[in-house]
Amino acid sequence: MSRLGASSLQEPPPEPLGARRLTMEPPPQYPGAMVNVTNHCNLACAHCFVFREGNPNDSDGEMKPERLLAELERLRDRHGIRRMMWMGGEPMLRWRLVEQGLALFEKNTITTNGTVVFKDFGPDVTYVVSLDGPRDVNDPVRGEGVFDRVMQNVAALPDDFQSMVMAQCVLHRENQHRLEDLVRELLPTKFRGLTFSFYVPRAGEVSPRAWADVEEREAAIDIVFDLKRRYPGFIWNSSRSLELLRPATAKIVTDHCPMQKTMLPLYIEGNDFTTPYCCYGNDVDCDRCGSWGVFAAAAKISGPWDALQT
Repeated sequence: MSRLGASSLQEPPPEPLGARRLTMEPPPQYPGAMVNVTNHCNLACAHCFVFREGNPNDSDGEMKPERLLAELERLRDRHGIRRMMWMGGEPMLRWRLVEQGLALFEKNTITTNGTVVFKDFGPDVTYVVSLDGPRDVNDPVRGEGVFDRVMQNVAALPDDFQSMVMAQCVLHRENQHRLEDLVRELLPTKFRGLTFSFYVPRAGEVSPRAWADVEEREAAIDIVFDLKRRYPGFIWNSSRSLELLRPATAKIVTDHCPMQKTMLPLYIEGNDFTTPYCCYGNDVDCDRCGSWGVFAAAAKISGPWDALQT
């Protein structure tokens, strides 16, 4: 394994732009964006980053659909956005708005809790359904009966349903030993695949869910690697993204976070959009970040982390 040179080690991380991204000139360009189209949700998941204190999540006075869509079109043209991730709250509570917005972008992903009936938006749309384990692991986090509701909605998809439906599991210290149980539950269903996103804690968080550091998290990475080896067509985390999560490279990736340059987070704040420090909000512990998006992006591009990989 090669080592970073002294000059690379001394290279300072880029300064996060935060809310300045929406006003600075010339406007920074982002190939992708994520938008919380509503601050309402029909669940109250224990680990949801959107509703943590300090993030823009007031459910009163949300933007009307015509205002929201006009702003997205303006920001698309200003920042060169081609791909949109539709989030919430629960975005499917405003599915008619989402349906109109899909036409604004070349590629669309809808992140949903899966409890609202799916709409077939065509083959260019992907649903990412959040699940945290089998029923007895998922429901204490997401609510009684949620796992069964999701599975019933997926089972009800017609055979000619065109939009792709995949699952994503927030992997954390409390569920890391039950991941194969989830895989076995999902394999015979209409889910096309599964990715794992490693829990992103709050700054200073000490909880049963959060690993103390990236060294402690490494055992969970090994579990996912083993699942990927045994279920290669179903586990969609790339090997390179998992390797980048290891202690030798994780902090290099998060110090030079590729999402800061490639993804514009848009949160509703009254009748406007604001953008927080990070896609995960204003209070994240970057040194323990395990976001699927961050490490999947890093795996596809060159960066200072390359010098620490063989």
